[in-house]
Amino acid sequence: MARAIMLQGTGSDVGKTVLVAGLCRLAANRGAAVRPFKPQNMSNNAAVADDGGEIGRAQWLQSLAARTPSSVHMNPVLLKPQSENGSQIIVQGRLFGQAKGRDYQRLKPELLGAVLASFEKVADGADLVIVEGAGSPAEINLRAGDIANMGFATRAGVPAVLVGDIDRGGVIASLVGTHAILDEGDRAMISGYIINKFRGDVSLFEDGIRAVEGFTGWPCFGVVPWLSGAARLPAEDSVVLERLARGGAGALKIAVPVLPRIANFDDLDPLRAEPDVELVFVRPGERLPADAALVILPGSKSTISDLADFRGQGWDRDLHMHVRRGGRVIGICGGYQMLGRIVHDPLGIEGGTLEMPGLGLLDVETEMAPEKTVRNSQARSTEYDVPLAGYQIHLGVTHGPDCVRPSAMIDGASDGALSADGRIMGTYLHGLFGSDAYRARLLQSFGLSGEQRNYRDSVEQALDEIAGELERHLDPRWLAGLFG
Repeated sequence: MARAIMLQGTGSDVGKTVLVAGLCRLAANRGAAVRPFKPQNMSNNAAVADDGGEIGRAQWLQSLAARTPSSVHMNPVLLKPQSENGSQIIVQGRLFGQAKGRDYQRLKPELLGAVLASFEKVADGADLVIVEGAGSPAEINLRAGDIANMGFATRAGVPAVLVGDIDRGGVIASLVGTHAILDEGDRAMISGYIINKFRGDVSLFEDGIRAVEGFTGWPCFGVVPWLSGAARLPAEDSVVLERLARGGAGALKIAVPVLPRIANFDDLDPLRAEPDVELVFVRPGERLPADAALVILPGSKSTISDLADFRGQGWDRDLHMHVRRGGRVIGICGGYQMLGRIVHDPLGIEGGTLEMPGLGLLDVETEMAPEKTVRNSQARSTEYDVPLAGYQIHLGVTHGPDCVRPSAMIDGASDGALSADGRIMGTYLHGLFGSDAYRARLLQSFGLSGEQRNYRDSVEQALDEIAGELERHLDPRWLAGLFG
């Protein structure tokens, strides 16, 4: 059986995902066969695994860091929120059903079997499995039936390392408080802790380390600095959007309305990395900027509901003004569906609203259907005649007169639509802007130099930088024991 370690956090967004990715890259650089695993993830940023099916985008990134093909078993339970208290449930890559919060709690014991089976598959043939928890084990109100943190760790016999975020403050209290409220069995699973996101002189925290050890008996495995390379990694979930209000000032302003159920918004990361682009995430209560050259409608987990919210913000009027001024629009997946005349949902797949008028910028209409398209795809842009590579995750079929001008050919079939004047474009292809040649040609169409940059190389470099930082700042004895 492979060695395994589990990183759990004192809270959400303490940096577990990046630490797991960095440790995977560090282990891979040392020649170990390492694989990531997350029992349960909640995110609308999904990826299509190499063996087919949906997993969290973070586990796709971690598999890239580990230099191993991604698998649905790396994230056996994926929750995709589609309402205030309900989520779509993906199990081992496939749609399992839908449940509200209380109903899902009753399902968890049933899902534990799938989690443990997937863990065995991931561990088979590996030297090391690095497991990421979800939220915090301190949420003891959710301990019964837990599959994401200590429920998994105790059943699988995987020791845990607790991660505390010093940047948000109160890290000593969060570590000591977690120790205090865990029961004896769960507490015994924790072998030590890591301080993450430290800024400044680490010697100033030596008294803090002694204090934590005095209260808990846990050793400190390292104090990790603020990892600048993390900003160059694909975004994991909507928490990140709170920090992405605006990119650096650039020659080209691109506006992105932040919808309540925004999905796969890491599509935008390659544009955010461009030095001549200012990417503006427009919050509820704000207006679409009048000086934006391009508006991108991103993916959505609930097209009809987000379309209603889009109108409620008055963004429909802003968008039509933008088009009248000569601005351009790109809609991806759910954003593409919104651009049409109407969205039909006769079976009520998304909820109680069975029909919603679209924004009317493309002469197409969409009908939701229970069959879900989930696949990685090779494509070609019809606008710029350059290759594309990405993935599709969507419900619904879109058709109409503007589809005679497809925006791309995907796996040999036409996809998407272009308006007659070419200023409005829709597509079901996620990962569009990650195609370097397409991104360069798009920027050139706005008068920029459009120098072709390799986005994937920048992600790989960031992973190597993070691995190097972890090697410098984590206890070498702990790393030696971990990697064998």
